[in-house]
Amino acid sequence: MNKVPELDRGAGVVLVVDDVPDNLALLHDALDEGGYTVLVATSGEQALTRATQADIVLLDAVMPGMDGFEVARRLRADPRTAATPIVFMTGLTESEHLVKAFAAGVNDYVTKPLRTSEVLARMAAHLHSARSQTQARRVLDAFGHASVVLRARDGRLVWQTALARQLLAEFFTGDDAPGPDGSAPAPLRAWLNVKPALGATLAVTQAARRLTFVLHEAMGEDEWLLVLREQNDTATIAALGPTFGLTARESEVLYWVLQGKTNRDIGDILGTSPRTVTKHLEHVFEKLGVETRTAAAALVVKRLGPLAAARE
Repeated sequence: MNKVPELDRGAGVVLVVDDVPDNLALLHDALDEGGYTVLVATSGEQALTRATQADIVLLDAVMPGMDGFEVARRLRADPRTAATPIVFMTGLTESEHLVKAFAAGVNDYVTKPLRTSEVLARMAAHLHSARSQTQARRVLDAFGHASVVLRARDGRLVWQTALARQLLAEFFTGDDAPGPDGSAPAPLRAWLNVKPALGATLAVTQAARRLTFVLHEAMGEDEWLLVLREQNDTATIAALGPTFGLTARESEVLYWVLQGKTNRDIGDILGTSPRTVTKHLEHVFEKLGVETRTAAAALVVKRLGPLAAARE
């Protein structure tokens, strides 16, 4: 396979998608003068092939074959271009067409006949925002964080780190799985529909694993950063022993106490009697220097952070 040559990105790489030669010439000259590297596509199929190289896409709405609406939908469904800004170029100014365009995933639109000064101004604003988000994403990726940005109005994943993509695929399957069109898992969309406050959490469990979503901050209009954290029962139990000087069985008892289980529940989980659980718990309290479950939970969270927080 031939390697795609590296582009001189200059002010940015712009993909202009239009089937009208006069429009292409007008935009090419203006963008070139503005320091941009310009890629050209005259059909939707060409646009999908070349968009992975672009920092932003100027997309004609009406084209023969695959129109701009379908191109936008496919770009948003592709992880490589899901976060690439798309500016629609259209003579269709009726509200129903604009609503359809935004539903397809475009960021903005300019009307024809085009005013190049307006096109350049809108592009610059979207490129600045996209670059800030790209830098943040690279930092999160570099440090192995699991994070996604989700657009609330249509429930689509704008971008996600590699670890987040892996966790979503592992925890959500079947009807709940992320959609081929870039839509977020169904439980996540339902949660955002109730408009949770910043800092709110959603927990999803899978056997001994638990995935927690924290609504972190706004990343743009109607776009939200969610930080994912995986909790594994086995790993948490293993951390309790050396931290507090507990035996393996005492660590298990303390862990399930933190999860809100009664002594009878814990006995069923561990295959022992509630009386034996009570004895273990007495030793745990003595080693932690506390007298109640609440005090034990507070001490563990203070030492280990949210690692062992109770299930929701």
